[in-house]
Amino acid sequence: MELTLVDRSVRRGRVAASLAFLGFGTALGVWTARIPAIKANLGLTDGRLSIALLAFAAGCIAGMVLIGRLSDRFGSARVLVPAMVLEGVLLVPPGFAGGLVALCVALFLFGATHGTLNIAMNANAIEVQRAAGRPIMSSFHAVYSIGGFLGAMIGSLFARSGAGVGVTLLSAGAAVVALAICSASWLLPARPATQAAASSPASVQSSAAASPAASVPPGVSASSAGSVPPGASASSAASVPTGDSAAPASSVPPGGSASSAARRASSTAGGGRRLMLMFLGVLVLCTLVGEGAAADWSAVYLRDNLETSAGFAAYGYAAFAVMMTVGRIFGDRLTRTLGPVLLVRLSGLLAAVGLGAALLVNQPIAGVVGFGLLGAGLSCIAPQLFTAAGDQDPERAGRALSTVVSIGYLGFLLGPVLIGAAATVVTLPVALGIPVLLAVFVAASAPALRPRDQR
Repeated sequence: MELTLVDRSVRRGRVAASLAFLGFGTALGVWTARIPAIKANLGLTDGRLSIALLAFAAGCIAGMVLIGRLSDRFGSARVLVPAMVLEGVLLVPPGFAGGLVALCVALFLFGATHGTLNIAMNANAIEVQRAAGRPIMSSFHAVYSIGGFLGAMIGSLFARSGAGVGVTLLSAGAAVVALAICSASWLLPARPATQAAASSPASVQSSAAASPAASVPPGVSASSAGSVPPGASASSAASVPTGDSAAPASSVPPGGSASSAARRASSTAGGGRRLMLMFLGVLVLCTLVGEGAAADWSAVYLRDNLETSAGFAAYGYAAFAVMMTVGRIFGDRLTRTLGPVLLVRLSGLLAAVGLGAALLVNQPIAGVVGFGLLGAGLSCIAPQLFTAAGDQDPERAGRALSTVVSIGYLGFLLGPVLIGAAATVVTLPVALGIPVLLAVFVAASAPALRPRDQR
């Protein structure tokens, strides 16, 4: 009965977290679809619109940086529902902004809650995956991709019907709030950080190795196995002689203390974790450069460089988005079969070879196929990197994700700009080689996803 209740709780938690990813993707898709209408309504130039979009990006990064600590302190489940509600509420004001300043303020606030929800839902997804005991992270990101597609279709339908931007965003915002209400009662209950850490495989193994009872024969108490007399403190146990030997059992140097040695070891381990989180963030950045390149430059490449029609040029990003969704649908099964290291290595190589070959062939059909293979290759990488970030420090998974996602998001923002700048110096096909090289780097860095005790 207890196992059945646990399984039911995990299943409900998975559904609730999936609703968060669905709302997240839908909100972004609807907003993106109505950007042209907002630009026309306010009479914005491309430059002024870019300022407003920069305000949204700044809000996203601010929300990502600030939410990690709150998620760790109160639990991702307690942060997730308010973040979803705010996502729906703050999606609306950009549709009613009367000028550039008001639009920038509205987009900064929407961006802040969007970044907050990004961290909270991924932290909760990691907790659900840990409770399930098997890889399910890719399925959450597949739901996000589906939500983005649905949001874009909803925005397009409202636009064709002649509905105003405000009405569109108000309707979508209400739907996101409804999803938040539906998910509230099914979210996996928030657990203390120490309990989350204890449930991770790495912590279970390390605690078993560190516990004296792990090697105590049956019938012998842990205290006697450690040679600590009743009433003696743990610190005095370090100098209790064993047998006839007077040598202290501790290896603490003279003048030192066990507590200071422990602090130094903890500081060293913490520094190593921070460096690893930053490196994982760099890998996410490399991945998102490819996503940004497909979103911003695929149609331009097909239309201008390969001289296709505008309608055909749209197939490049469509192929990318569809293959990314398909890849994420099968991502969990691939993770169980191949393991995260081999999966990321093969995924990076698929992305690099797919787009690289298409650029060399330089034909329209090859271009569409190449962007599709780029989407398939990149689809499973980010979920694995987010999982690795959460496993680096289970006690502070929210802050770990905050670090990794904040660094990675810069790739989505700055990657297309970098490619555009490079295209002015060389050509766009050559500049699109940047995500190819970065995908190779990600593939070569796949061993970083191995557990610490296996490196």
